[in-house]
Amino acid sequence: MATSKLQALWNHPAGPKTTVMDDAFMFIIMSCLQRLGSEIRRYWMEKLELWLTSLFYTVVHFWAPTFKWGISIANLADSVKPPEKVSYPQQIAVTATGVIWSRYSTVITPKNWNLFSVNVVMAGTGIYQLTRKIR
Repeated sequence: MATSKLQALWNHPAGPKTTVMDDAFMFIIMSCLQRLGSEIRRYWMEKLELWLTSLFYTVVHFWAPTFKWGISIANLADSVKPPEKVSYPQQIAVTATGVIWSRYSTVITPKNWNLFSVNVVMAGTGIYQLTRKIR
């Protein structure tokens, strides 16, 4: 059972599978683990599952939206600027990015709620800045 659970994690669309080398690496590990005794195999399969699960925090699915919060925070900090200094093209781009990627983050599997939340905030701050500029 652990083998199928591990393979499901490895083959998941948002999993750590990225290159042909990763597939070869996984094949070698799985082949070696299948040759071990049942107790040893169970122990190492659990360790490998934990390691692969922790890989989520090293891939773009986690870090890209996390760093994108900096854009939203900077846009909020710009709300103290006079409206004349707010740029139309920049705020239209921020708003469009927020709207488009908010929709995308709800369509993909698995749903990336960090990406969704940062883009909702990004669209909101962009709309706020545009309304300030228009007034």
